Amino acid sequence: MAYEATGRLHEIFDEQQVSEKFRKREFVLEVVDGQYPEHIKFQMVQDKTALIDPFKVGDEVKVSFNLRGRGFNKNGQMLYFTNLEAWRIENSGGGAAAPQGGSYQQAAPRAAAPAQNQNPNLRASAAPIASDDDNDLPF
Repeated sequence: MAYEATGRLHEIFDEQQVSEKFRKREFVLEVVDGQYPEHIKFQMVQDKTALIDPFKVGDEVKVSFNLRGRGFNKNGQMLYFTNLEAWRIENSGGGAAAPQGGSYQQAAPRAAAPAQNQNPNLRASAAPIASDDDNDLPF
């Protein structure tokens, strides 16, 4: 599923070469949701690591991302990881005004589907999911 979050860039980290075949870059988006700001960390992988280069800390941006999760068995104990994998970043200061303080929502649906018992701020979207053949993660 594809999601979107709008907020202010709080921190941008350097690219990390995790293994010979896998590289990532992380950044933190400050999203105001209620009284206190939330600091949400996203990652970009492989050829997407340069997407954040045109932006600087303090910029208002809209991030499109996928919610990714994996299990990893370490010494007989199951560990779970969740990542917010960004695949598009755009300036949110454009023609339409950004919501006060930022927002977090699932992207608008690509095909009409009935929405039942959903928060009006969350919308589902069908997004292509990369096959495990494309994924070089160590777990």
